[in-house]
Amino acid sequence: MSGMSRRRMLGAGAVALGALSLAGSAAVPRQRTPGGARATTTPRPAAPVPARSQPARPPALPVLAEPVRTLTDYRRAVGGPAFPADAIALTIDDGPHPVWTPKILRLLRKHHVPALFCMIGNQVLGHETIAREVVRDGHHVANHTWSHPTHLGSRKRKLVDKELLRGQEKIHDTTGQAPALFRSPGGDWSPALLRDAAAHQLVPLDWSDDPRDWSRPGVAHITRRLLAARPGQILLCHDGGGDRSQTYTSLKTVLPALRAKGLTFVALDRRPRPEV
Repeated sequence: MSGMSRRRMLGAGAVALGALSLAGSAAVPRQRTPGGARATTTPRPAAPVPARSQPARPPALPVLAEPVRTLTDYRRAVGGPAFPADAIALTIDDGPHPVWTPKILRLLRKHHVPALFCMIGNQVLGHETIAREVVRDGHHVANHTWSHPTHLGSRKRKLVDKELLRGQEKIHDTTGQAPALFRSPGGDWSPALLRDAAAHQLVPLDWSDDPRDWSRPGVAHITRRLLAARPGQILLCHDGGGDRSQTYTSLKTVLPALRAKGLTFVALDRRPRPEV
């Protein structure tokens, strides 16, 4: 056999051995059982992935027989330390408004007065920057429904739920503050609406001093009614829903005058979440 033929045979043998070696490495590994028989190992099944637990829904609040109308009512409903004996609270409805909300915010800032802004969801829509400014200034926000429907106390549960949920989501998504208080448009309440508010974890809020500034009765009338405020009352006025120049002009007088009378403006603090 020539040297060339021998080299060809050796090369073919090497290729064959390499192929056998690769085939052997791909085979399923075997192990000896105690009795000497061979057993083929099988891969272990993957451990089941535990199901992701859903967060428990916080329970509904206790149903109130009446909405909160005074600071005493408020503390009774939400707990916490008593307000000062000379305390009053200012609440402002129907905004945010692109003209009147910023003007009123500047007044509140000047006189160091905290307020609760009861916002309408579809008014926050398009005025998000102003809604965020309210919270940045340290004020709190309340849910005043999505579209301010009248006679909400007699409306069907489905519509009430939609109004509360959409209003709540828009205010929270925009400001980062989740309202804990709910004010029904026009102060229209019913036992069913009070139950719905509790189911949505919202404390129903009314007022005890209403100058009816929304009707534009004149600066003198608004001023006279607000200056008659007594300790423990919750005051109502508006920054949205139309021309609020009378309200703004009145507040320029009322805010420093009430402070000069020795009254203290307090914030309606957000209610702590109930224990689950």
